[in-house]
Amino acid sequence: MTQRREAVVVTDSFGDWTPITVHLTGEISARDRTAPYKGSMFAAYPGDIVFSKIDARSGAIGMLPAEIAKAVVTPEFPVFTADPARLDGEFVKLVLRTGGFIEALRRKASGTSGRKRITPEAFQDLRIPLPPLPEQQAIVAAWRAALDKAASLEQGAAETEAKAAEAFETALGFAPPTPLPDRPVFVANFKDIDRWSHEGILRRLVDGGTRHTSPFPMVQLGDVIGDLENGWSPNCLSRPAEPGEWGVLKLGAVSFGTFDENENKALPKHLKPRPHLEVKAGQILISRANVTRLVGATTMINETRDKLMLCDKIFRVVPLDPKPVDPMFLTEVLRISDLRRQIEANVTGTSPTMKNISKPALLGLTFPLPPVPEQQKMVQALGNARTTATSLRTDAAKIRAQAWADFEAAVYAAEDAEDAADLIAAAS
Repeated sequence: MTQRREAVVVTDSFGDWTPITVHLTGEISARDRTAPYKGSMFAAYPGDIVFSKIDARSGAIGMLPAEIAKAVVTPEFPVFTADPARLDGEFVKLVLRTGGFIEALRRKASGTSGRKRITPEAFQDLRIPLPPLPEQQAIVAAWRAALDKAASLEQGAAETEAKAAEAFETALGFAPPTPLPDRPVFVANFKDIDRWSHEGILRRLVDGGTRHTSPFPMVQLGDVIGDLENGWSPNCLSRPAEPGEWGVLKLGAVSFGTFDENENKALPKHLKPRPHLEVKAGQILISRANVTRLVGATTMINETRDKLMLCDKIFRVVPLDPKPVDPMFLTEVLRISDLRRQIEANVTGTSPTMKNISKPALLGLTFPLPPVPEQQKMVQALGNARTTATSLRTDAAKIRAQAWADFEAAVYAAEDAEDAADLIAAAS
């Protein structure tokens, strides 16, 4: 491997040259810059190794991707090329991410603390095992095969969840979404459209504005719960509440469908807590405000620490006794596509980043209500599918981790053998 020092001269713009940056993940991307750098600039081409002198020891070293045809860097980013007859590009790209290589790179850093650098000369002194080219390619092929298997499992997980969600809606009497028409143009009166969004418009035109039929009676949310209550949003501290300390939930606690107790702010000592607003396991929370797609986000608290209070941007469901609706069923039904369309049709507010939905609008949401035993069976089916999907994703993660461990083991199996070679000299 040799250093490329091809000078590049630009005047007032980069032209067809792309300034780049090297991330700590090893990825290389275009830099958002229009004015040329002051001082010397050098070229880099797809397949070249580029690193940051300052940040290479933290992982800022990678291979220029094919989509950047002509890159330009400053002297702070040395560029090296390899002989393709000696080094497989994918192999060396992965070797640069191994723990052994990064550790060796760190040992080569020199300079004052906090500003240590990797010089081109230090990089050239690095040594790695260098299997024959066919063996390099075989090692990479095994790694890729494992990743393909992991990706297949993750796809299976996504399909399992999607089919379960579709089965849930179908059981309620909602047919699968009508395919969008393969037409580039449509005409509709603005007054006839409840919500101005491309998907909402197309769905309404395709479905004709009709509701799906259901074998179960239609009810309003207000028919099956006692009330919706929201909380209190005093001026809190910027940090989360510590154990034993009172805190107030933030919107992030419910925004993504699972309860996150860490999304809270500590209540200042001079303010008196309101214990009746403390949230507890088993309660259902609904966001009152957020960006449109997160307004009405619903979650049930499975478990939580104590002394966390409801904020005024989150509603808490007050159940009826006896309960005509299973809490988990209610949580699930408020997420289905028909309910999301109802919610988004009722959001208000001029700010694109903070829409609201009123209590009356939420209480007016309509949905089918099966008998409680049927509700529980439907929820159980969803839970079973999610358990299967979680297992598939866990297996995928294990395969990825093992694939990387196997790659590193294969690369460094000959670390102390005679064919351990100077990275630069052996690949030149």
